[in-house]
Amino acid sequence: MPARIATLLYAVGILGLFALNRDRKDKTSPALWIPVIWLAIAGSRMASQWIAAITSGSTINYSADQIMDGNPFDRALLTALLLTAVGVLIARGAKVGRLVAANGPLVLFFVYCAISILWSDYADISFKRWIKALGDVAMILVVLTDADPAAAVKRLLSRVGFVLVPASLLLSKYYSAIGRGWTPTGDSYFTGVATSKNELGGVCLLFGLGAVWRLCELLQGPGGLRKAVSKGRRGLLIAHGTLLLIVLRLFWSSGTMTALACFLMAATLMITTSLRPFARNRWIVHVLVIVIIALSGSALFLGAGAGLVKAIGKDPTLTGRTAVWDLVISLNHNFLFGTGFESFWLGPRLDKIWSVYWWHPNEAHNGYIEVFLNLGWIGVGLLILLIVTGYRNAIAAYRRDPDVGRIRLAYFVVAVVYNFTESAVRILHPVWLCFLLATIFVPGGWTPAKAKTKTKTKTKKAPFRDARKPLSSYPEEFSSSPTIATGI
Repeated sequence: MPARIATLLYAVGILGLFALNRDRKDKTSPALWIPVIWLAIAGSRMASQWIAAITSGSTINYSADQIMDGNPFDRALLTALLLTAVGVLIARGAKVGRLVAANGPLVLFFVYCAISILWSDYADISFKRWIKALGDVAMILVVLTDADPAAAVKRLLSRVGFVLVPASLLLSKYYSAIGRGWTPTGDSYFTGVATSKNELGGVCLLFGLGAVWRLCELLQGPGGLRKAVSKGRRGLLIAHGTLLLIVLRLFWSSGTMTALACFLMAATLMITTSLRPFARNRWIVHVLVIVIIALSGSALFLGAGAGLVKAIGKDPTLTGRTAVWDLVISLNHNFLFGTGFESFWLGPRLDKIWSVYWWHPNEAHNGYIEVFLNLGWIGVGLLILLIVTGYRNAIAAYRRDPDVGRIRLAYFVVAVVYNFTESAVRILHPVWLCFLLATIFVPGGWTPAKAKTKTKTKTKKAPFRDARKPLSSYPEEFSSSPTIATGI
């Protein structure tokens, strides 16, 4: 099929997904489009890279100097989005204030990140990146301070997923210069809208789980599919079922085994907790979460379950990651405080690493080591505090509203496990954004309290009884009323 015809068909299909996903019951603010654009950029490429891909028909990779300097157009676009989001949050001042006050560990983490700029070798770059990191938080706050946070999250995930996932398949199949990468041996692999195979896996992981969440919500309870269809939810079923099928197709073709393993574990968690026996025994949720994290960690780092690691396409060195970890840790000379916020992958350190590896890594491929490099052991400790309190918030949300709690627990588990072999605790990373979405405490929860309707209770007047007639000659209701039974 010619690429232009395929593009037209995919465009029509994407519009069809949006049309099928319309749900008039969900009311969200137009401001939601701000985090939608931000998340779409985080899950794909910077605007300058898209412009270069469209005009030249090929992708570009930034050099070490370009990584330090950044791109003026990208900076202007992100700044405009951030300022717009800040304006929205100012208008929602009281709600935002309560939400920020309720999330002390997150505030503490970002305060320490700001302090670490003081000892960074590149303080100006570190400061700019810290502002961008605040943009991640601002976007999540825009979503969670919406009048109906649950509906806002649904639309955020569907709007971005309906574009990025089908577009990834289109680019990988019909625009190989943009949607594929090549190994030194000449083998190609899917990258889709992202710049690497692993980043494409993250896109499939997050939005695939969003589709599973919606399908579980639509199909659970008595009646299942028949009930969902009879209530006019057929369009939602088709839209999210189609999205899930495309995600599985991309997983199959891209070979992103880390993301696929995380997807299977988190999807299993959501499906299991949607079953009535498990929903009633909520302590089972704790067991499932612990087993998933412990099994993943022991298989990857403790040698237990080596067959499982091989089954997902990894060798004992985790595809060379252990060598990268040894190298980057040896280049960090401040174990307690780190090199400063987002400062490690700059200057001579980056040149040294790129001289060793032809594929030019710009992350440690482990989120916890990444935090250690930039923020030291203090940063790791604050991240652990975020994880512990985040799990408490997610499990509390599950107890309050299981439908909402499932996606929060799934994204929590994904973030913890995904960071074993990828660096997701980074600015403009979709997994980090979803971790914030899942773990930030929202007073009152995601689902707004339903307005209590006052119903007037009508008092039934006692029928008249002639005292001269015996009580037995009247209906039974007379004798059951204490007032009437005593006579007039």
